Amino acid sequence: MTTTLAERWGIDPQRFWMHGRQPEQPVRFDGSRQLWAVSGYLEAVQVIGDPQGFSSNLVPLLPVDPDPALTDGNLIQMDPPDHRELRGLVSHAFTRKVVADLEPRIAEVTRELLDEFAGQERFDLITGLAYPLPVIVIAELLGVPGSDRQLFKEWADALFTNQSALSLAEDDLAEQQAGLADQAQPAQEMGEYVLAHAAERRRKPRADLLTKLVEAEVDGKQLTDAQLVNFASLLLLAGHITTTMLLGNTVLCLDAHPEQQSLVRANRALVPGAIEESVRFMTPFTALYRATTTEVEIGGRRIPEKQVVTVQLAAANRDARQWADPMTFDVTRDPNPHLGFGRGIHFCLGAPLARLEGRVALNILLDRFPVLRTDPATRPQFMPSPDSMGVSELPLLTS
Repeated sequence: MTTTLAERWGIDPQRFWMHGRQPEQPVRFDGSRQLWAVSGYLEAVQVIGDPQGFSSNLVPLLPVDPDPALTDGNLIQMDPPDHRELRGLVSHAFTRKVVADLEPRIAEVTRELLDEFAGQERFDLITGLAYPLPVIVIAELLGVPGSDRQLFKEWADALFTNQSALSLAEDDLAEQQAGLADQAQPAQEMGEYVLAHAAERRRKPRADLLTKLVEAEVDGKQLTDAQLVNFASLLLLAGHITTTMLLGNTVLCLDAHPEQQSLVRANRALVPGAIEESVRFMTPFTALYRATTTEVEIGGRRIPEKQVVTVQLAAANRDARQWADPMTFDVTRDPNPHLGFGRGIHFCLGAPLARLEGRVALNILLDRFPVLRTDPATRPQFMPSPDSMGVSELPLLTS
């Protein structure tokens, strides 16, 4: 059934886990990309749980040199202790209480967005709800105008639509360089946008997250412009794209499995489970990357130092050694220790917010539309990025 769905949706065969396939070995060397691939669950946990042996900073090993202004202060590429210090600056903004207090506003925005489609028999879930909802929420947290969301979308589209997977092979060098070049302009525009708002906060501080970043100090020093830009940009982009993919994927999975949708409609206590299972079944960020700092043994293979390792989270979330019936979408799956939000020190900072936005929005969608189904005449459109799995267009029928 899973293979049929993947074929029906037109999913690239390179996303092998969606087609019901897994590599014979959980750890292997990918000669075509000249890096190591980890697709086993336990092996993935080992890699992402060991920041000493597997560094998040790939820059020294990349065949192309990214602009330092694009990497300084980027949490995703940082190791302890710098990572711990910078993450601590905003961790208070995503505590359980702070996130929980956002629920009324999330519900209000969801209802306002869906009001636009009152009486309509067809609307696009992504452009109508799954994209604008988290953008408005994260923009309000940061303190930038949610009305600028078209700008944010243009930047996100440019930065998340690189269709070439990371490769260290010489034959792929030109493509990698072209990908970086394509990202330079939108990254610069976003940086200028953030710095303009930061300058305004220095003149007139507000009760928002951007003001806290402007005033923050690490070891007695304020953040540099590059650190501030990369930090705020990461929150703005990752803070919305995760929810966009999570909500779209969950609705798509429920539509593809009507018996599961019936269970959720009949028992709303299953909504959180449906969201967790969709993150496992259609993991939004399918892979992350690490660099070995020393020779390591994992999955029976010895990986030398200074090697790039791609951790295929989406494949690990389908590992039959970990999951019963891994190819089955089951909203009652419990426990469900998926790796969709990562694990360890780099566990997704915005996961609690994404889960809350997904739960609130899905409940309101089910309340508002007794019938909600994909348009059989229009195939959902998937994001082209090789390291993400989400829909960019999802037309839905309400009758």
